[in-house]
Amino acid sequence: MPAKTVAEFQKERAELNEIVMQYADLNIKRFYSLDSQAYREGALPRDVKELLGLVASLVLRCDDCIKYHIIRCYEEGVSSEKLTEALAIGLVVGGSITIPHLRRAFQAWHELQESNAKGKRQSE
Repeated sequence: MPAKTVAEFQKERAELNEIVMQYADLNIKRFYSLDSQAYREGALPRDVKELLGLVASLVLRCDDCIKYHIIRCYEEGVSSEKLTEALAIGLVVGGSITIPHLRRAFQAWHELQESNAKGKRQSE
């Protein structure tokens, strides 16, 4: 099964979240709220929190979570160097079993970087 592009992932995630919210009770809504509140600016900046979420997601081997945090890291302006160092920590902690997930993480990052570079070339 081919990997979803970042755009396909974002579209599906939004659609599925709408469905979840149609059925969500107070507990589910509270969890969603807690999740978004945890990533707000605080003692740790948002980009660091996204990198932490990314590392945890890599260790837990959750491809959807990895892709989400890759996108958020990109949106928060994380550099490729910082992302690579964070993913290296996840690889050390998670071991070689995380390598397929590491590949997909870099694939999504590469896609975001390429789309940004393409957008810059077109605006010149």
